[in-house]
Amino acid sequence: MVERQSGVALWRQIADRMRLAINNGDFDETNMMPPEVVLASRFGVNRHTVRSALAALAEEGIVRPIQGIGTRIERRDRLRFPISRRTRFSQGLGNQTRDIEGRLLEAITEVAPAVVAEALGLPAGTLCVRMETVNSADKRPISRGTHYFPADRFAEIGGIYERTRSVTAAFRELGVPDYVRRSTEISAIHAEGDDMRHLKLSPGAIILVATAVNTDLDGTPIQFSRTRFAADRVKLTVEPEPDATSGSKG
Repeated sequence: MVERQSGVALWRQIADRMRLAINNGDFDETNMMPPEVVLASRFGVNRHTVRSALAALAEEGIVRPIQGIGTRIERRDRLRFPISRRTRFSQGLGNQTRDIEGRLLEAITEVAPAVVAEALGLPAGTLCVRMETVNSADKRPISRGTHYFPADRFAEIGGIYERTRSVTAAFRELGVPDYVRRSTEISAIHAEGDDMRHLKLSPGAIILVATAVNTDLDGTPIQFSRTRFAADRVKLTVEPEPDATSGSKG
C-alpha cells in the first residue's frame, strides 16, 4: 500500500513500486503489467492514479500501452556497473554495450564547496575546475556527473575531456597515468531538475548517487565526483579488493 501523508504524490509512489517490481522480474511470465483495475486494488487507489503512474513509466520507455491488449513491459535489462578500486566508466560497462559516449555540458573554475575542499584535502577558498558530464550507452543516457579537480593541477582538464570524452585520457595527458578510488558512498533519491532532463527521466524516477574520491598513486586526492545513475538502467555492484578474499602474496 502507498503512504497517503508522506508528501510524495500517490502516482509517484506507485510508479516507483512498479519500476522496482519490473526490475525484480515480478511480471516476467507474461511480460505484461496487470490490468489497471487489479493495480488499483493492489495499491488501494483509483484507476486514474494508476493510469498516471503507468504514463510516467511509458515516458521513461519502461512500458508501452497497446490498444486492446494492455500495457507491455519493454524489456531493458539493466547494465551492470562495478564499483571498485579502479572504477572506469567505459571499462566498467565492458562488452555489455556497443557504443559508449561521454559528453561535456560545462567546465567552470570556481571556489570549491566546503565538502569538496575537505574531501580533496584543500584549504578553504581553493579554486577547482567543476565539470558537468553526461555518459551514454548505445545513445541512451546512463549517468550525469559533477566532478571537481584542483585547478592548480588540472586547469586544462575541461578542454581535454571535451576532445577525448574520457576522464582517464584527460588525466593521462595531464601527467596522471593511473589513479585509484579512495572511497565511494551510494544513496538513492528522486530525480529532479537538470538530472531529469539530461537523463530523459519522468517525475518520480529514481536515481542512484555515487559520491566518490579518486587519488593518484601517491595517495593525493585529484577528483571529487557525484555521479547520478538512472536506477532502471544501471545496477551498481561493489566489488571486493583482490586481496580482500585471497590474501596478500609475498
